[in-house]
Amino acid sequence: MKQTKNNEILKIEKLKKYFNVGKDKKGPIYVRAVDGVDLNIKDGETLGLVGESGSGKSTIAYTVVGMYRPTSGQIMFKGKNIGIEASRRALSLKKEIQIVFQDPGSSLNPRQTIEQILTLPFRIHTQTPKRQFRKKMVELLEKVELSPDYLYKSPPSIGGGEKQMVAIARAMALNPSLIILDEPTSALDVSVQAKIINKLIDLQKEMNLTYLFITHDLSLMRNVADRIAIMYLGKICEVAESATFFEKPIHPYTQMLISSVPVVTKEEENLKPKKVISTGEIPSPVNIPPGCSFHPRCLYKMPICSKIDPEMIEFSPGHIVRCHLFAKLENKK
Repeated sequence: MKQTKNNEILKIEKLKKYFNVGKDKKGPIYVRAVDGVDLNIKDGETLGLVGESGSGKSTIAYTVVGMYRPTSGQIMFKGKNIGIEASRRALSLKKEIQIVFQDPGSSLNPRQTIEQILTLPFRIHTQTPKRQFRKKMVELLEKVELSPDYLYKSPPSIGGGEKQMVAIARAMALNPSLIILDEPTSALDVSVQAKIINKLIDLQKEMNLTYLFITHDLSLMRNVADRIAIMYLGKICEVAESATFFEKPIHPYTQMLISSVPVVTKEEENLKPKKVISTGEIPSPVNIPPGCSFHPRCLYKMPICSKIDPEMIEFSPGHIVRCHLFAKLENKK
């Protein structure tokens, strides 16, 4: 695993993003997609953000890049608050933070050629002379191992993996500092996924990039992420370095996820935590239960869990958890 720097490039504090979905007799009804998240990403690292569908992972991504306006909270990028409206419109910010979406088929304009798609960032954000466009386009394609012939093709004429490579090339065009990867391989064939992941790792080393890697695939994060954050119903449950995360998961939800990861050998099975079986259904984000949102599914729930939402505590250096089981240990220190 690569070494990361200590300085933070992105710091999220008490971030909330609610969506108004109607009203009833009591007033407006909100989906609490992100509900008080604290998270940081260090310069040069890969932070894996993992959770089930509907946990709020992509909402965090879209709020960071400015597609959504935060309901409240702060988003600090290189020490500046980019959650405010004035910062959202800054072209310099859009150059610094890029996103690669899950489905390259919908994120690339099917009516444009690859050349037009890759040229657009330079037209909008730089003063690059037009005569230099082609050279830069060829360099971008070479970075993602595509030949110059692709400049004349359109997205519908190439495969899913090639489309995602083009999307990655477009994200790299302006030499960003932070790239958000929103499940970049989940829509691709298994045979193509490894190639995409290996290319992302190579580009990170070559260009000193920082990644926020959003996925529901925990087994992928074992070999890709420096640190992993687990999200459930709009809140962070646990954050730890990758090795610690897989060797000593402590939140019941994290244990449940890791114990469900498929393995090939008996040795790998022995490394997994004891099987944790959840009960009940995932609550609706419109009607999140009081207290800890995971308590309806937790085998270890206590009376306090249905009444008070636990706070994040540092269980050990760099290992943070939000659970009443460990709040009791914290109070004894």
